[in-house]
Amino acid sequence: MEVEICANSYTSALNALKGGAKRIELCRQLDVGGLTPAWDDIRACLQLPGLRTHVLIRPCDVGFHYSDEDYERICHDVEQCRSFGVPSVVVGFLTADGTIDEPRTRHIVQLAAPMQVTFHRAFDEIRQDPLQALEAVIRCGCHRILTSGCAPNAEQGIPTLRALQSAAAGRIIILAGAGVTPANALRIVQQTGVTEIHGSCKHTLPNGTVETDTETVKQLIKSISQ
Repeated sequence: MEVEICANSYTSALNALKGGAKRIELCRQLDVGGLTPAWDDIRACLQLPGLRTHVLIRPCDVGFHYSDEDYERICHDVEQCRSFGVPSVVVGFLTADGTIDEPRTRHIVQLAAPMQVTFHRAFDEIRQDPLQALEAVIRCGCHRILTSGCAPNAEQGIPTLRALQSAAAGRIIILAGAGVTPANALRIVQQTGVTEIHGSCKHTLPNGTVETDTETVKQLIKSISQ
């Protein structure tokens, strides 16, 4: 079982590592669903021993049907991550009618190689059958899909996550995320069969700063180790 922690800063990455995490999705601005993190944070996280850093590439909060200019920026950022030695990038593209944008996704997978590519929760905004969308992402060559099962959170999405996991087995990894906590992680895993989960484990400090909470990370990892 793999646990990925969503870390919104270098400090959050450190907290995740202290909590026992071996993998993070690095981003910033969780309040808008996450944006591309600062380059300094990416470089610093890549130096943390024992921590695999996946990097979210999302330049702006405009949904997932990007302008040509924003798409070019994404391509540039993916190339930059590759030059840094990032092991995996996290992206997602939809067409204007809400289906998987296969040409752009396929191009990014080719551009990113040898990095892995995760198709993120843009998947949960689709206006097509989830199993059809799954096949589209597989055709593009992505390595995993971060999804709540097209529901507000992964617990509510258990039936769809189970169907996706069954259909995906051996072809692509289903990474269950959104609202995953120490209280529900084991139930999500047991009822869907997923082998990877994604949680933010965040808390808000008195000054309003949101960051990963080390103790919650420990509890999440322990909850699925029982």
